[in-house]
Amino acid sequence: MTSATSLFSPVEADLRLLTDNLKQLVGARHPILYAAAEHLFGAGGKRLRPAIVLLLSRATMPNQEITLKHRRLAEITEMIHTASLVHDDVIDEAELRRGVPTVHSSFGNRVAVLAGDFLFAQSSWYLANLDNLEVVKLLSEVIMDLAEGEIQQGLNRFDATLSIEAYLSKSYYKTASLLANSAKAAGLLSGVSEELAQDLYSYGRHIGLAFQIVDDILDFTGSSDALGKPAGSDLKSGNLTAPVLYALEEKPYLEGFIEREFAQEGDLEQALTLIEDSQGIQRSRELAASHAQLAVQRLEHLPLTESRQALIELADYVLSRLY
Repeated sequence: MTSATSLFSPVEADLRLLTDNLKQLVGARHPILYAAAEHLFGAGGKRLRPAIVLLLSRATMPNQEITLKHRRLAEITEMIHTASLVHDDVIDEAELRRGVPTVHSSFGNRVAVLAGDFLFAQSSWYLANLDNLEVVKLLSEVIMDLAEGEIQQGLNRFDATLSIEAYLSKSYYKTASLLANSAKAAGLLSGVSEELAQDLYSYGRHIGLAFQIVDDILDFTGSSDALGKPAGSDLKSGNLTAPVLYALEEKPYLEGFIEREFAQEGDLEQALTLIEDSQGIQRSRELAASHAQLAVQRLEHLPLTESRQALIELADYVLSRLY
């Protein structure tokens, strides 16, 4: 299986620079925020989102060096993503993220909320300084979408009538919007045509949806150690994802456990067994694979470069996390 590290080799040096810059950009003004920033940006994440921005920047500027604006866009993308994670962890009362204590469990809720707010504000400031109104609009929409996705998820807790379409809409807001809009923004900074910019948007959208569906499958099939959180935690909290929604079509008995919010002893275990015995996980794998395939199709108008090849292989990498 290709590792994320080897996949991102065309932008390896760019990502190292990004990590150093992020700590400086976020933490320079306050010791507590610096500690939180070091904690966040040193947590060994895959840097998937900025890597995609940087790969697309290089793929759309094949014979030139990428600009400081491209680099700043990658940093803004990671800031927005990280801010949303800090707030998500507060809402979910999560103790661990990637196996490391969350900001709020290390520094308290107050600092975590403020750190998330500060990251959003900081990203908006750097975004405005790109002096590109179209890019500002795209990334501002992401910040609205993240809140919309979180609200949708909250309103739909333990709702066994949720459709796959509504699940994908929420997944777009929570995960794919950032990848789609920052992918398009990278193209706009390179001066690509409107048609190619739309292709880049679609690539980000489909790769983001594939990534989220795979994450949702791993909540049932991954080990607690690998996930950095207890397996089955989404279901327990009432967040119904693709494997559950597909399983409900086959196993209507599952609905009773969900509607009573797993209140009785053994409810959650029985629900997990029903999902395991259904086609839910297999159908979700097929759904993720179809989005990964749609993502790759959107790259055909890019010139043949190492960066384009990495973006194609990324689709396989996203799916390979399941095996």
